[in-house]
Amino acid sequence: MAIIELEGKTFEVDGDGFLSHPEIWNEEVANLFAKSDGIEEMNEKHWAIVKIIRRNWEEKGMAPMIRVICQETGVRLREIYELFPLGPARGACRIAGLPKPDGCV
Repeated sequence: MAIIELEGKTFEVDGDGFLSHPEIWNEEVANLFAKSDGIEEMNEKHWAIVKIIRRNWEEKGMAPMIRVICQETGVRLREIYELFPLGPARGACRIAGLPKPDGCV
């Protein structure tokens, strides 16, 4: 495990920068991780995607499939990649405070 510091706050993360303790996640943590990924301000679409990812993880213990995110938010896949430059797994899931999803390289 590693420690990262974002705007004076420290977080324990795995080797890929995902939170080691997802239970500490909140919107402030999401904003800090988003800024570190180059997202200056989270908008309504960012939050809709993050909340669906978070809800699915809390209910099922895993991130939703990208198809589900698109269906539930009405956001097209291309736009998700525009909103989250690191992609839905490495970017959106990390901002949502999830552990690194299986299959994420």
